[in-house]
Amino acid sequence: MITVWGGQTSRSIRVVWLLEEMGLPYRIRQVDMLAPERDPEFLVVNPADYIPAIQDGDVVMVESIAIMAYLMARYGPTPLAPDPHDPNFAAYQQFLHLGEAGLATLLMPVVVSRFLAPEAERKNWGATWCLGAFQKRLKLVNQRLASSPYLAGEEFTAADISVSYALNLGQRNCGITLGEAEQAYLARTTGRDAYKRAMMRSHDGINA
Repeated sequence: MITVWGGQTSRSIRVVWLLEEMGLPYRIRQVDMLAPERDPEFLVVNPADYIPAIQDGDVVMVESIAIMAYLMARYGPTPLAPDPHDPNFAAYQQFLHLGEAGLATLLMPVVVSRFLAPEAERKNWGATWCLGAFQKRLKLVNQRLASSPYLAGEEFTAADISVSYALNLGQRNCGITLGEAEQAYLARTTGRDAYKRAMMRSHDGINA
């Protein structure tokens, strides 16, 4: 049984969503990152103290994109990961990693500034720069969506899980206004049954 450590609004939703898409059994261990003291069992799994993390037998992993890649390779093949010889493989790889390295990571200084920093420091130079950089890189998503419904072409893949999380984070916590193409795209991706199940189970901590 795969154990996922995380919470509904964290990057762990990427992992749970992927597990639902693949139909793999898993259980969720909720981690409250705002609690004054962390679960000691979680700190054994990830002493760096961030989520998500998974335990799969003797395997322990952190980093949402790395976890997704591991699960698809370990329990695939799956259409969520195009074959390297597929014409869409390069786009898949680019957007799988852009969703975190190029988009979501830029939003973390914005999130911590808005919600944790003293009032006078919430609109700091670094957070403002990150918002601008996010908007620039969002043009890559917009450009791709102008020619295909999903980021790796006609079919939904793990790249869409990666980027959808980042777009939702930007809208929900960072004041990002998405254009019509991005909004329609999110409606397609988050309208999937697997996403709805992932959100419900992550919120309730239900074991699947």
